[in-house]
Amino acid sequence: QAQLVESGGGSVQVGGSLRLSCTTTGYANSRRCLGWFREAPGKERETVADISPNGTPEYANSVKGRFTISQDNRKNTLYLQMNNLKVEDTGIYYCAARRWNTICYGSAQYQGRGTQVTVSS
Repeated sequence: QAQLVESGGGSVQVGGSLRLSCTTTGYANSRRCLGWFREAPGKERETVADISPNGTPEYANSVKGRFTISQDNRKNTLYLQMNNLKVEDTGIYYCAARRWNTICYGSAQYQGRGTQVTVSS
């Protein structure tokens, strides 16, 4: 059974940076994307970034140019570097695996418990 465990959340001020990590076990990425989605009160769930099995990243328009997704396969770890954070980036960030067939699609097949990110002005 796949397990995804997030870490690295916290509280920062506007313009600050955070790096989230997601350690995966029991997971094979050959046909799945790994990525991050976030949830915030009163907002729809938003997929923030994905990385496909061939290493191609995809980003939501709201974070392009500010967030970078990467992975270290030797450490089975996924990262999300978040720079120039805005108040609207506040939420719970979840690491998740989704289906892939030339693009990442569908709901999460596996996900972690989430890590809180709070950005204050």
